[in-house]
Amino acid sequence: MGKSGEDANGTRIDKWLWAVRIFKTRSQATEACRRGRVTIQDVPVKPSRIIREGDVVMVRRPPSLYSYRVLQVVEKRQPAKAVENYMEDITPEEEKDKSKHQNLMIFARRERGAGRPTKKERRVIDKLTGKA
Repeated sequence: MGKSGEDANGTRIDKWLWAVRIFKTRSQATEACRRGRVTIQDVPVKPSRIIREGDVVMVRRPPSLYSYRVLQVVEKRQPAKAVENYMEDITPEEEKDKSKHQNLMIFARRERGAGRPTKKERRVIDKLTGKA
């Protein structure tokens, strides 16, 4: 393994997750690995785990479980438009829908004394209640 942290054809999972923009910061990617939210072949991985092309990485972000196939190993942060060259999102649509429904449910029930809804919250509430 060289100074860059890569071996012949792999890199650390935390660097890759950050480089392909699954996490905003590398420390968030590292923390997710430490908490057992990142798995490869149903085995929780440490941040230093070396990944290679073809690996399927599962990232749990409640309430959804996202799946990504490693197309190419990369260590440096990539532009958002180039990410599709390095990973393939193989997450089932049902899992993606879970997070969308979760976001909508946040605004469906408001705590007493929470104040007036913002304009954006009002639009979501109207859409949910069919007033839009």
